[in-house]
Amino acid sequence: MLTALTALAAGAVVGLALGALGGGGSVLAVPALIYLLGFSPAAAATASLLIVLGTAATALYGHARDGQVRWRTGAVFAAAGLVPAALGGLLSAQLPDWLLTLGFAVVAGFAAIRMVRRAAPEGAHPAGEQAVRRSGTAVAGAGAGLGAVTGVLGVGGGFLTVPALVQVVGLRMRPAVGTSLLVVAVNALVALLARSGSPVPVDWAVVAPFAGAAILAAWDGRRLASRIPADALRRAFGVVLLVVAALMLVDLAV
Repeated sequence: MLTALTALAAGAVVGLALGALGGGGSVLAVPALIYLLGFSPAAAATASLLIVLGTAATALYGHARDGQVRWRTGAVFAAAGLVPAALGGLLSAQLPDWLLTLGFAVVAGFAAIRMVRRAAPEGAHPAGEQAVRRSGTAVAGAGAGLGAVTGVLGVGGGFLTVPALVQVVGLRMRPAVGTSLLVVAVNALVALLARSGSPVPVDWAVVAPFAGAAILAAWDGRRLASRIPADALRRAFGVVLLVVAALMLVDLAV
């Protein structure tokens, strides 16, 4: 019973982050699965992908209904990450747990720093789909990197996608969040398919309530994003991520 309640609470936090910010939730999901629910790093990465896929797809529907998804931009990011995500998913099963944990900690710390730092002002860069043509190389490079991170570590990469969409492509924050969810969902699906032959089992008794709570909370996160300043939301989740990264590094050192 306690495990199910813990999964529900953790899922709610992950869903809020993904729904409100378009990223950051999966970086919280992995350590929650490891330290609160007893998963191994490899099992946590696979479970995180399942959770993130369901949550991102649900949140994407809501943002698309509001007209806040730039499909062409998201397609460029997602297409660039397909092969790296698949290769990363295959590689992850061969890596030792300590290395995966270290990778989670580094990614979580980087995500925290990016979320705490103030974003570039909206409109400071060329806006709209035309920017994709002018910044195609940068966008494709970012998409490939995000796909690799998703495949290896089981994190969606939205915490990197949103800043890239704002600063490189020139989208405003709300469309960037919505478009990021498309990239996250596609990367998670590809990485999961690459792991389909993995011997690591999925504990559905934990994953199901975790994912269910995350999916429901993602709707609240979308509404939260329209009522609270984006900078305040990012910084709040960034502080949480920074604490998580520090705790993971301390655990490795002990």
